[in-house]
Amino acid sequence: VIFVPLLMSSAAIAILWAGLLDPNFGLASVLGPLVGVKDGNFIGDPQLAFWVIVTVVAWQFVPFHVLLYQGATRQIPVQLYEAARIDGAGRLRQFTSITLPQLRHTIITSSVLMLVGSLTYFDIVLILTGGGPGTATRVLPLHMYLEGFRAFDMGYASVLAVLLLVVGTAL
Repeated sequence: VIFVPLLMSSAAIAILWAGLLDPNFGLASVLGPLVGVKDGNFIGDPQLAFWVIVTVVAWQFVPFHVLLYQGATRQIPVQLYEAARIDGAGRLRQFTSITLPQLRHTIITSSVLMLVGSLTYFDIVLILTGGGPGTATRVLPLHMYLEGFRAFDMGYASVLAVLLLVVGTAL
């Protein structure tokens, strides 16, 4: 059940969350007033819309990163923790002196995957908010799409595509 979001397509997840966040008929209409959003319109609020997108993307990809970290922590030799315990190290000291250094490569890999992946979140933003309200959730891939295919400014859209390529390659 935990890995189901990872197996679903981004478009299906966006449609699912659009239904859940519908201020008229979705779960947001019930939960909105309970958490301080009077009309339940989480996506229509410029301050909340971006964080809703971040939450949806995190919900989809957290299982993948959990799997990465779980595999990496299982590779840490138990003898390191036993030696640290014998030397009198507490849980916090074991974490900072053993676990974090052993997870260094996994942390770097996970961070790079998140950064490069964040350059491609187009479909979730398009389906959930269309870049709105206003431009609160307009990310670079969506801006490229809107400029190229809605405003018919292919030159500017091509420059944005090259910029995305350069930034993604640099990361």
